[in-house]
Amino acid sequence: MFMNANESVLERYSEGAKERQESLCCPVSYDAELLAMLPAEIIEKDYGCGDPSRYVQEGDVVLDLGSGGGKICYMAARLVGKTGLVIGLDMNDDMLALARKYQTEMAARFGGDRVRFVKGHIQDLGLDIDALDRYLQTHPVNSHEEYTALKAWETAQRRDNPLVQDESVDLVISNCVLNLVDDHEKQQMIREIFRVLKPAGRIAISDIVSDRVIPVNMKNDPELWSGCISGAFREDEFLDAFAAAGFSAVCYDKWDAEPWRVIEGIEFRSVTLTAVKPESGNERISNQGLIYRGPFAAVVDDNGQTYSRGQRVNVSGATRKLLSNPAFNNAFIDLSATADNVAGNSCCSPGESMPAKSLTGNCC
Repeated sequence: MFMNANESVLERYSEGAKERQESLCCPVSYDAELLAMLPAEIIEKDYGCGDPSRYVQEGDVVLDLGSGGGKICYMAARLVGKTGLVIGLDMNDDMLALARKYQTEMAARFGGDRVRFVKGHIQDLGLDIDALDRYLQTHPVNSHEEYTALKAWETAQRRDNPLVQDESVDLVISNCVLNLVDDHEKQQMIREIFRVLKPAGRIAISDIVSDRVIPVNMKNDPELWSGCISGAFREDEFLDAFAAAGFSAVCYDKWDAEPWRVIEGIEFRSVTLTAVKPESGNERISNQGLIYRGPFAAVVDDNGQTYSRGQRVNVSGATRKLLSNPAFNNAFIDLSATADNVAGNSCCSPGESMPAKSLTGNCC
């Protein structure tokens, strides 16, 4: 790419940390009670297109990718309670300074410090940028040999002391940030999200998607890139990218009917993507399985298994546990469950709405 996306994003959001940038905002309705606890400056200088905080559960370890001024982190800190933890990760010093400015004040309000802010790139969750800066102060790079030593240090850092540990997070959230990452690094970013999640961990990613391919001239426009436009996933590719990385129950839980912006005839709108990291183990096929409730004649899971409406299908314990997850919105009857559980509500009962506080997709 001719344009340096990182430099464009850093500059734009450093400006946003100092003075509000209206062009970076989508209209979003947040929980008024949670907003009431936040400092006005954090609210004013927040930029997002959704509210991933609504997926936070008590006791969660939450990782907020591109946490900015800390708004969603502090909202999540209230929701995780005393046993939870929120990690805000950002690469912008000005935004990190804004978030940390109120850390002591917010800890006093919560009755404990449940939030920590770290400097890193969301496409490389293993590399601690503060540690890298300290290394470079004593090991400047002025030759190929020194560059090789730097790369070896980075590899050891990711392996032995990663910024975010493997399988350490219950919920990864992000608010209009994934589109800011260079296209050639987006797959690595999603693999990193998968790596840090615990088995059965969840994601709730609010971002901007396009309805068509974005042309090169827009890709090379630094203002459009840093403005959450040029780096947007296409709406189908966003889902496919997470499914290809190994996630299950990948779906759009939120989809704005009206585009946020239309540029060169391309619609850009806010969505929230949710998914679950499957658990491994217990792959033996059991003699008790699942029944797909409907309403469709049949559905196919991410492993290619077909479930016909009303038909019993024997599956492994891992598959049964996955498809019984709330993310599938009670679409399957678990034949190993108790009679009371089997009699649960159909996922498609007339007038039924999705639970606002659970990570669910609309199976209908």
